[in-house]
Amino acid sequence: MAEKSKILIIGGTGYIGKFIVEASAQSGHPTFALLRESTVSDPAKAKLVDGFKNSGVTILIGDLNDRESLVNAIKQVDVVISTVGQMQLADQVNIIAAIKEAGNVKPGLPPPPRDKVTILGDGNAKGVFNDERDIATYTIRAVDDPKTLNKTLYIRPAKNTYSFNQIVALWEKLIGKTLQKSYVPEHQLLKQIAGLQLSSLSLSLSSL
Repeated sequence: MAEKSKILIIGGTGYIGKFIVEASAQSGHPTFALLRESTVSDPAKAKLVDGFKNSGVTILIGDLNDRESLVNAIKQVDVVISTVGQMQLADQVNIIAAIKEAGNVKPGLPPPPRDKVTILGDGNAKGVFNDERDIATYTIRAVDDPKTLNKTLYIRPAKNTYSFNQIVALWEKLIGKTLQKSYVPEHQLLKQIAGLQLSSLSLSLSSL
């Protein structure tokens, strides 16, 4: 049987990252998790980190902004998986640079084009964007509010409600350029979904 690839997960204590680490270890891959020193010493993360160790995961100390730690970590593995949060997406350029310097891992899927955007449907349907901490704050405030007694509380801040078209417009204003928009009609989207296997999952990997 072929030897399993050694996998490095960056962002392994995040919402998705912890499941990727767990799945990698359970699949028998030599698994490495690059964690910040502050994460390892954080009491709130202790149980999660200990769980990694008990599963045979090798903990490496490093940071996206520490080039040397990235390169040293990448040199030990065959595959790099980034599961960093939204606020750190731009910092992934440091991972790519470290991969090139390490020389033992080939870049995987390229990043999506920055001058184009795909919009599902007509882009006018609106959604509510809530931060988990805001949900927690509203929930606690509702505890002693008599108006919420025996009521279902919907957290829909007016200023947090946007359509995809509005989000694109905000992004265009932020970057100072107009994006090329491609709309996918609803019937076409439903046809594409019908043809997908439920078990399929696309991840961005870097591997040999």
